[in-house]
Amino acid sequence: MKKIVIAITILTGVFAYGETMDEYLQRLAAQAKKENPSFGGFSVERGREIYFSKHIGKRGKEVSCASCHTEDLRQSGENIFTGKKIKPLSPSVNPKRFVNVKKVKKWLRRNFKDVYKREGTAQEKGDVLLFMRSN
Repeated sequence: MKKIVIAITILTGVFAYGETMDEYLQRLAAQAKKENPSFGGFSVERGREIYFSKHIGKRGKEVSCASCHTEDLRQSGENIFTGKKIKPLSPSVNPKRFVNVKKVKKWLRRNFKDVYKREGTAQEKGDVLLFMRSN
């Protein structure tokens, strides 16, 4: 019985605290270095370019991240297809942003597929995360 209680306590701690955003960014950096040996780190400027660049998205319409999330990350946005309201991306006005790594991974994957019709590379994800966190 004692072993079960210890195991549950350990597992609860692992799931409760999980991976931090900084740890996730470190993992993305290691992956980016594997994909491109000349990778020298993430860039806010490259992230800005990713965020604002327009592409023909999965629904055949020209879109960018800013199409739904607005040009000012401190403002609320709206999904242009569903009308769903989106809370600001900027952690300066929305401190809950970029805390839950599982949610960040989910939305990065989904939004890259919506805008770029593919999953983002490790470098692209790191760059855009750095840009969004810096606002």
